[in-house]
Amino acid sequence: MIAPAPGPAPFVRELLGRSDYRIIGEIVEPKTKVLDLGCGDGELLEWLALHKGVDARGVEISGAKVRRAIARGVSVYQGDIDQGLADYPSQAFDYVVLSQTLQETHHPRKVIREMLRVGRRVIVAFPNYGHWKVRLSLLFGGRAPKTALFPYDWFESPNIHFLTVDDFEHLAALEGLLVERRYFLSGPRKVSLFPNLLAEVAVYLVSGTAR
Repeated sequence: MIAPAPGPAPFVRELLGRSDYRIIGEIVEPKTKVLDLGCGDGELLEWLALHKGVDARGVEISGAKVRRAIARGVSVYQGDIDQGLADYPSQAFDYVVLSQTLQETHHPRKVIREMLRVGRRVIVAFPNYGHWKVRLSLLFGGRAPKTALFPYDWFESPNIHFLTVDDFEHLAALEGLLVERRYFLSGPRKVSLFPNLLAEVAVYLVSGTAR
């Protein structure tokens, strides 16, 4: 059991260096049940448990990262989210989080459906492939873009699907998802205009069906 830290909770960005984590920290309500898919070392889950008092669980494919997460006091098991979430009953969590991992899954549509099955609400964060720096890199370089958002050579990249803000909006419409909130970020700043062009990272809170 992780003991609460004394004093006011700092922004998640200050702890973990990621603006999407800050937004997720704002969205998640205290004392809720949270499942983080592709949770890595469990940093976000640890923060949520410490500062929001959540019942924090995680799934991670890397055995080494699972061990480090468990060492933090977070309940994480090793699994491949592309294989589904059969171990969890329907509506078992208040929030299911997938942060900057959607583009690495083989079957993103199936993953989102499973997330909505086991969670009342889903938080999805992803790097926006439509950002102007990515576009310029492809236009003038003529090769698979390498930017701060996409730093890998194409043959070493963990990214399988490259999606934009507009692509996710299209998928949400196809699936009939209810988009409750949208956040578009450029570094630590929120973007309000032309997010498909100007946002580096998008964070969505979605639930059930809008139909």
